Amino acid sequence: AGTMAMATVNLHAVTSWVGIARLFAVVLSCIAFSLVASTEDFSNSYGTWCMFTWCFCFAVTLLVLVLELLELYPKLPLSWDDFTSAFSMLAVLMVFTTSVVFPSIFISSPCSSSKCARQAAATTVSFLCFFAYALEVGLTRAKPGDISSFLSTVPGLLKVFEAYVACLIFSLLDTRNLKAGLQWCVAVYSICFIITFLIIIFTIGRCLTYMPCPLEKMLVGYNTLALMMYITATVLWPFYNFRGRKRPDTCGRNCQWDKDLGVTFLTIFNLIAYLVDLVYSTRMVFIRAP
Repeated sequence: AGTMAMATVNLHAVTSWVGIARLFAVVLSCIAFSLVASTEDFSNSYGTWCMFTWCFCFAVTLLVLVLELLELYPKLPLSWDDFTSAFSMLAVLMVFTTSVVFPSIFISSPCSSSKCARQAAATTVSFLCFFAYALEVGLTRAKPGDISSFLSTVPGLLKVFEAYVACLIFSLLDTRNLKAGLQWCVAVYSICFIITFLIIIFTIGRCLTYMPCPLEKMLVGYNTLALMMYITATVLWPFYNFRGRKRPDTCGRNCQWDKDLGVTFLTIFNLIAYLVDLVYSTRMVFIRAP
């Protein structure tokens, strides 16, 4: 008699703490973009970004749940644990940014209309969604000494953070008529982003075995170089941008002075991230030995 192929259902995918956190993230992100969609006021670039974040996180998280529920993920040509760890960290950063940007752009005081109430509710739900993804990151983070899934370790999560902050920097840059010192800063942001992004992609794609040296040793060398490059950018960016240049009195929402100040702080954030990354990577090489 012929046998019929049966799909395996893994209920643990939705009943474990990680699965429950993902279910909450799916529901909350859906509520957030539904509330904002009902206001019909998200047409500018900030609103588009917020809607994209909620929809993207909803779709990918739902896909992850379905693949784990039906146990289809082993058929994919990628490192599933690295992929889910990288995505959950990315979702934390994207949803947090959206939860801060959306109310600052769209909610004004006093908030008395029905539209404003829905926007405020969407903001609250978005923050709850952020906590759901943060819980997932905390639950899936690798234990000290475990490097079987690199992107779930602290250096791996920092790689996602560094790449995301670099993307935020790019969104604030105005590359017209830059001085040589500022061009070097843009080169620093670009070079470090490309290498960090490639490390993430190679890890998810299981391509690290083709590298000529162990990942841990390569990370120490790269993080050292990136740290030194970001130190120069941390000094040169504010020096060339704000020397003798005060904030204009007519500086509005899209004022380039404010964007340049934002780049300054984001550069410092990435400098700290690469420093912490270097410390952890060094420990992985020199202290992990039994």
